[in-house]
Amino acid sequence: MKIKGKTWKFGNDIDTDAIIPARYLNTTDPAALASHCMEDADAQFASTVKPGDIIAAGKNFGCGSSREHAPIAIKASGVSCVVAQSFARIFYRNALNMGLPILECPEGADRIQTGDELEIDLDSGVIENLTRKEKYTAQAIPPFMQKLIKAGGLMEYVREQMSGQE
Repeated sequence: MKIKGKTWKFGNDIDTDAIIPARYLNTTDPAALASHCMEDADAQFASTVKPGDIIAAGKNFGCGSSREHAPIAIKASGVSCVVAQSFARIFYRNALNMGLPILECPEGADRIQTGDELEIDLDSGVIENLTRKEKYTAQAIPPFMQKLIKAGGLMEYVREQMSGQE
């Protein structure tokens, strides 16, 4: 599976409160969450992010609370993938459970800048920075996790399995 989009760059330790502030956790509606995505890190993000855009970030992306609202907000905002130097462990799992592709790639996350156009091959983990004419290699998403992403998340995957679809 390939993803192509423009990049938004964030720094280290972007916690779940920066991704979706706690004051908006009174809803689970993806569209409502998306309208406040990254609001405390970049006030313009939610109103200017476009479907297919990609987030690049430093170390420990998604640290803080274990709220599932964070990857839901990112995915619902139209972001197609997050590339970071590293992820908080529970955010990593929540993102995949919600069907949000994420890749750990220290070199790429360090070199990528806001506005760079990327093409990402989730099968191989190759990230091509079309703007800078560079390639980076992340660990590929394992086949089972790719099935979760293609299904739209763990719940949709389970629904498909239970209904006999594949």
